[in-house]
Amino acid sequence: MVIGSGQEGLRDGDFKTAQFNSPHGLALQGDQLFVADTGNHCIRKVDLTKKTVTTIAGTGKLGRGFSQGGKAREVNLRSPWDVAVYEGNLYIAMAGSHQLWVLDLKRGILAPFAGTGYEGIRDGAPNEAWLAQPSGLSIGEEGLYFADSETSAVRVADLKTGFVRTLVGVGLFDFGDRDGIGNAVRLQHPLAVCYHEGVVYVADTYNHKIKRLFPKTRVCQIFAGTGKPGHKDGNLLKAQFDEPSGLSYAGGRPVRRRHQQPCCQSH
Repeated sequence: MVIGSGQEGLRDGDFKTAQFNSPHGLALQGDQLFVADTGNHCIRKVDLTKKTVTTIAGTGKLGRGFSQGGKAREVNLRSPWDVAVYEGNLYIAMAGSHQLWVLDLKRGILAPFAGTGYEGIRDGAPNEAWLAQPSGLSIGEEGLYFADSETSAVRVADLKTGFVRTLVGVGLFDFGDRDGIGNAVRLQHPLAVCYHEGVVYVADTYNHKIKRLFPKTRVCQIFAGTGKPGHKDGNLLKAQFDEPSGLSYAGGRPVRRRHQQPCCQSH
């Protein structure tokens, strides 16, 4: 199945004529596939039964400044990078505004969920927390896990209150490749997370590795990859990746995809 004409643009319609611009994150609910259409600054909905594509949020224009949201089709978005669906809401990693947003799918209303819009790493309530280019999302038992890429961090937001806390990561310019516990851990620009059975798998993008993080203990350790960029299958610790940027879970195994675009448009 192919969705989209292959030509860059913003066009709704059937699978053959619809157009996207650098689509990134996906979230599937039943026969509805939600797409973070990053280059178009939009959220799209793919109906897999009717084989149609519809824009459900964004105008196609890059947002500026601090927005309070509103009717989803009237709000200018800023580089939505990933999406996750849960109980009628679509959560959005709004990388360009350093925030998490939420779209009420029934009402069509879009609003900030967590983050003030200031770039940095600070935990707290939604109107206090600072984020830095959140890029990957995954729903887990403790909330909405996200890869906060510019701080090389993995963080979690409570789905009821929006309160943000950091699991690993300490600052905008603190990165590396170090296993350990909590603040001792170093990652390098992770772009994706995937929660499964008590573990958050992390695409440690610029370290060319997949890590696994245990949220309850904040222990983070290598899962796969040598750290050298390459394309090599085999034993987990001998396999090679090249900037992995996406993760999902299928058939009892985490699956990754390669990084295609080095940065987002945040200004």
